[in-house]
Amino acid sequence: MTDAAVANPAHDWIANTVSTHPVVLFMKGEPEQPRCGFSAQVVQILDHLGVEFVGVDVLQSEVLRDGIKVYSDWPTIPQLYVKGEFVGGCDIVREMFQANELKPFLEQQGVLDA
Repeated sequence: MTDAAVANPAHDWIANTVSTHPVVLFMKGEPEQPRCGFSAQVVQILDHLGVEFVGVDVLQSEVLRDGIKVYSDWPTIPQLYVKGEFVGGCDIVREMFQANELKPFLEQQGVLDA
């Protein structure tokens, strides 16, 4: 988390959300109706693995959309958080899934049954 994140008005809400929910996906749209292909890919992967997650639609608030990028110091959306830690965006999640690393990671974090 950067110094800029501390000053960002959305910081407290984001920090509370990622600490309250084991798996959070900041995305464009909602899990039932993603509004970008990258968000849709991550939702498909999480659904395929059977991961329960909270989807946060960043298109509902420009402050949130900009705030999550500052909070993570990551320029793109979607962004996946597991147990309060930033995992990555679509490319990282997809690569972890294709390399058979995502499922064991989620099992180790206790958010997916082995």
